Amino acid sequence: MTSTNDIRRGFLDYFGGNDHDVVPSAPLVPYNDPTLMFTNAGMVPFKNVFTGLETRALPRAASSQKCVRAGGKHNDLDNVGYTARHHTFFEMLGNFSFGDYFKEQAIHHAWTLLTKNWGLNRDKLTATVYHTDDEAFDLWKKIAGLPEHRIIRIPTSDNFWSMGDTGPCGPCSEIFYDHGEHIFGGPPGSPDEDGDRFVEIWNLVFMQFERQDDGTDVPLPKPSIDTGMGLERIAAVMQGVHDNYDTDTFKALIAASEELTGTKAEGESKASHRVIADHLRSTSFLLADGVMPSNEGRGYVLRRIMRRAMRHAHLLGAKEPLMHRLVGSLAAEMGAAYPELLRAQPLIEATLKQEETQLPKD
Repeated sequence: MTSTNDIRRGFLDYFGGNDHDVVPSAPLVPYNDPTLMFTNAGMVPFKNVFTGLETRALPRAASSQKCVRAGGKHNDLDNVGYTARHHTFFEMLGNFSFGDYFKEQAIHHAWTLLTKNWGLNRDKLTATVYHTDDEAFDLWKKIAGLPEHRIIRIPTSDNFWSMGDTGPCGPCSEIFYDHGEHIFGGPPGSPDEDGDRFVEIWNLVFMQFERQDDGTDVPLPKPSIDTGMGLERIAAVMQGVHDNYDTDTFKALIAASEELTGTKAEGESKASHRVIADHLRSTSFLLADGVMPSNEGRGYVLRRIMRRAMRHAHLLGAKEPLMHRLVGSLAAEMGAAYPELLRAQPLIEATLKQEETQLPKD
């Protein structure tokens, strides 16, 4: 089995070996960006580069970015624990070109990494393109040899990305993996596309326009590339499962909560263990990045996540504070990739214990 840590390292090594500047994850609190509560995508740290406000010495970059989606526009909190792929915390693998390479090389890198380096079955892969993007359609045929029926034209905003009402934007191409006909769901663009069979694993954004105040799109002088691949999703694919919570990192965290609660992750208890595992990650990383529980703003969202996990611990029969006792398991799984987790471990444990001790009893 390929571990999640191996997949992250393999991604960064591939792009580092192809002249990309491998950068560490930015903090979950966006720097100097009041428009976002948390960093929620891999491109967030490069936003000013894409808009032209900043320049970088190197025109290519790659990262594994910590992301939280638990407030505002991207709020998955209530779904977490009950679906195969909703998380409050996740990692986004991304490669970026700032006016350097464009569609052909982005598609080449994606196809090479997935099928040659990682050995995914090419017959399981399908690509989507924006319905007017003939260039991307032809490139998928040329580079990947995909038959036309597995290059699906999508006419909606699902395949056209924009930073906001104005600013950089462009068509995108999503890569889907087919988990097999034994799982319900249809290909993208079909009536059953919301099933679990076809899972989007990588989104390649071709940033080639700038949207004006009047809604018109003007070509950018230097088109750019912004891609995002959910580490948890590609880990599920490469570990032969279709549920993110069945991957190695989550299995280790769930096993720890099973041991401490004496309750197996099955039946009605299954969702509670998943909530605890997911929320342990988001709360620990937020605390490591300086967010503290409070009654407003980021601290309020953190407190909501913490308390949701703690209530699920109580549902599993935990009589004493539980969450702080799981931090060691998380550090063992992710501390090598994110040393800030190890540095902040005493603070994380103390804060979780204090918060759970003070939790109002229902």
